[in-house]
Amino acid sequence: MLARSTKKGAVHLLRSVRINKLKLEDMKQTFLKITAATFIGVIAGAFTVLSFTNQQAEVVATNNPTTTETPTVISSVALTNNQTDTECKAYADLTPASEKGVETVVHITTEFIREEITYDPFLQLFYGEDAYKTRKRHGMASGSGVVVSPEGYIVTNNHVVQDAHKITITLNGNKYNGELVGTDPSTDLAVIKINKSNLDYLEFADSDDLRLGEWVLAIGNPLNLQTTITAGIVSAKNRNIDLLAGNYNPEENVFPVESFIQTDAAVNSGNSGGALVNQKGQLVGINTAIASGNGFYTGYSFAIPANIVKKVTYDLIQHGEVKRVQLGVNIMQNNSEVSKSNQLATEKGVVITAIVSGGNASSADIKTKDVILSVGNKSIGSINELQAELAVHQPGDRINLGIMRGQELKNVSILLQ
Repeated sequence: MLARSTKKGAVHLLRSVRINKLKLEDMKQTFLKITAATFIGVIAGAFTVLSFTNQQAEVVATNNPTTTETPTVISSVALTNNQTDTECKAYADLTPASEKGVETVVHITTEFIREEITYDPFLQLFYGEDAYKTRKRHGMASGSGVVVSPEGYIVTNNHVVQDAHKITITLNGNKYNGELVGTDPSTDLAVIKINKSNLDYLEFADSDDLRLGEWVLAIGNPLNLQTTITAGIVSAKNRNIDLLAGNYNPEENVFPVESFIQTDAAVNSGNSGGALVNQKGQLVGINTAIASGNGFYTGYSFAIPANIVKKVTYDLIQHGEVKRVQLGVNIMQNNSEVSKSNQLATEKGVVITAIVSGGNASSADIKTKDVILSVGNKSIGSINELQAELAVHQPGDRINLGIMRGQELKNVSILLQ
């Protein structure tokens, strides 16, 4: 670039030298020509400016709302734009929900003691001692929680308070001792109570009403940054990420339920148990997990739907445990391959592969190879959706299953025990 600039400058210098060698007469003629051209250019430029100014004045006058000659099209376009701005503002204003949410989301810190079993073969080899030793490990953890009643009940994740022997709740700068009401490993939920009444709280929304693309807020205490708000949209519903599969334990009545709301709201360690809030300031979910290869937020977060949270919370407060129901069937996800191999009339829904003796379905008109397509008015497209729908029901509820048997659609009523 430097060489090119220097060469170009040299060209300009050579031209200047050549001009000095012109004859005097030629210089005079050239001067007159330049002067004339300049004068004509000035006159043309002035005319252009005056014309442009007049045109601008006419445009402004045309768009002036006081002018009677304003075209109807412009008025209608302006009206449409105003309406769009109003609608966008109504859908995008997240400040009321944020202000309400921060008053009801708490910071939870726990102290725990966990027993660990270690194995040291040298103890037995050299000292004749048992190679297995049990030791106690002291630790601390933190997370978030949401006040869901004015009486001081707080919902959070089970993994936030697991094995805790001391729970401290920080709400609006004040610290309280937390009492564990109950836990539910099947859904990774827990309820805590503090000795405080007349609290602000979040109301439960109907999480089934959530729409893809809807704006939501994640409120919690990530990375010990208390009361942090992030925003995103609902990316997917009824996600199964195999987070709770390891909790499966029929003997302890633990049957993992995964039907997560997926969002792109930034969530990190410490957000667990925090609130996922809609634009109305209602609780639509409890933030629980992230999809990450490094332990930090990389794009997707997952929350337990409010409908499940509401049912579990109510059961833990009223009964100290969750009253869970089962259909009493073995099932598998339907797809094109399953449908073809079993000669089914649809590729949708959930296929019943076996009836459990003594279960709820055994006393109803249910058969193997029946395909569950709906529960009540809700369509069922996956095992996750079926589990989530059953998780909100109580023993004694009666549900209607929409099934396909062969080529026939049937409605079957089942009493849940």
